Amino acid sequence: MPRATIDDVAARAGVSKGTVSLVYSGKRTISEETRERVLRAAADLDWVPSSRARALATRRSSTIGLVLARDPDVIATDTFFAGFLAGVEAVLSTVDMGVLMQVVPDHDRERDAYRSLARGRVDGVLLLDLEIDDARLDIVRSLSLPAVIVGAHPNPAGLPQAHVDDGRGMVALLDHLIELGHSRIAHVSGPVGYVHARHRLDTFRSSLRERGLDPSLVVEGDFTAQSGRSATAELLAAETPPTAITFANDVMAMAGLSYAQSIGVAVPDDLSVTGFDDSELAAHLTPSLTTVHTDVVAWGRRAAESLLGHIAGDDVADAVLDGPHLVNRNSTGPAAS
Repeated sequence: MPRATIDDVAARAGVSKGTVSLVYSGKRTISEETRERVLRAAADLDWVPSSRARALATRRSSTIGLVLARDPDVIATDTFFAGFLAGVEAVLSTVDMGVLMQVVPDHDRERDAYRSLARGRVDGVLLLDLEIDDARLDIVRSLSLPAVIVGAHPNPAGLPQAHVDDGRGMVALLDHLIELGHSRIAHVSGPVGYVHARHRLDTFRSSLRERGLDPSLVVEGDFTAQSGRSATAELLAAETPPTAITFANDVMAMAGLSYAQSIGVAVPDDLSVTGFDDSELAAHLTPSLTTVHTDVVAWGRRAAESLLGHIAGDDVADAVLDGPHLVNRNSTGPAAS
């Protein structure tokens, strides 16, 4: 028989999950009749709140923070954020917590945002878009603000991380293209200040060097469709253009694929195109996009679980997710002769 949950207790007692939490936390006065009803329902169902739930209930707020120093247009078009937040919310809803997200224009405002959040507005934060020299690591430690790094940072400053190995995905893409006979392979990266964009780029270069291929066909993008289109135009205008282009996300890949077709370059007959992230639209393009799948919903869940443990005072180890893995579709084919 499945173990009872707070939802079961709330349903049996005829109250909300929040009321059940308040009965056990003592944060607000509850009528004796309601309190007895909740305790009786919990006893009937043999339900006891976990130590983590009790610890979370005594915090100053019921919110975690997420600050993004990104162009709002990028956030709106990159499906990573929606999937990741869905995973985070799925976990937080079980303990009656929510997310306070702020989108800021620059790093100065970003630092101010964390200082504001640390004044009791949130109980902890998730750190996305980590940079090589990221000042936020020292900021959250100085503020004693529980934090989890989303990604793999080479110098995490003692903070727990939740990440996937993007390098495995890049190697799988390159192996696939090389097996198809491609030797002139280009890469359109994300902003190389980001740790994850740099890792994908470094893996691209080292993998091609190991295979005796030219690793220099690189254009830096910014994860937007416009940068994907511009980078593709630059690469295809070269005297000897590449026969395959790997893009650091699906948004840039879709724009690059569209541009190539618009100037008469057939995909995949003349040019193979790959993305990264496996967004929902990737399978519905013509041709459908070969890409790398990462379960971003599961990533959001693991990051949220790690942060809740950190807030509750648990000793939290790094969480390494399975994958990513190659999704072979129709945008890649044998190298043109």
